[in-house]
Amino acid sequence: MASHFLAKVYVTLKPTVNDPQGLTVRNGLHNLGFAEVGGVRVGKFLEVQLEAGDREEAARRVQEMGRQLLANPVIEQFRFDLEDVPPPTRPSP
Repeated sequence: MASHFLAKVYVTLKPTVNDPQGLTVRNGLHNLGFAEVGGVRVGKFLEVQLEAGDREEAARRVQEMGRQLLANPVIEQFRFDLEDVPPPTRPSP
């Protein structure tokens, strides 16, 4: 029987890649009086629900998703957290 998982995927620019959007956000925060902000990096957050035989298979599949579609390997890196979740409820007929 398959288990159900929720992968929380965090995609960020590699440290060596310039982040103009992050600079814009930082400057906006400074203009709003948040002078304590030293730097901002902007990224993406995704939640992926999936079904797999076990946790290892789920992790392997999410890793493949990240490499093939969720992150651009040239400029981005990703990491994820995997949570067990109950199976989705099916509506009654």
